[in-house]
Amino acid sequence: MPDRFVLDSFSLMALFQAESGGTKVREILDRAREGQAELFMTVVNLGEVLYTVENRKGVEAAQNVLAFIDRSPIQVFDVDRSLSLSAARLKAAAGIGYLDCFVIALAQRLDAAVVTGDPDFRQFEHLVPVEWLPTAQPQ
Repeated sequence: MPDRFVLDSFSLMALFQAESGGTKVREILDRAREGQAELFMTVVNLGEVLYTVENRKGVEAAQNVLAFIDRSPIQVFDVDRSLSLSAARLKAAAGIGYLDCFVIALAQRLDAAVVTGDPDFRQFEHLVPVEWLPTAQPQ
């Protein structure tokens, strides 16, 4: 069975901004193209990536990012009631960003690891595996 990963906005921004963590994200994307991994994200986290890119680089850059994601092996999950309620429980328990809670909730649902460099995810390592990007290795 291929490895399963849920991407957060941090991991995709590392890729699109050519940060050091982006190399590892590209490697995981390549593995997914070869059928050795499965990649997922929620539609709300997709929106987070797109508004961030549009704010920083404009509409055309955001459209290019969306086209890249649409052509990629990343499967974008719609948010249903169950996922929303799971994210809400995580938010109430941990107090981190609500959009980050969707990443954890989807990883739990799919039995997948989260790919991130965001240190807020350290508190969830007991719930889901975290594949840390080189720029934010836990200490």
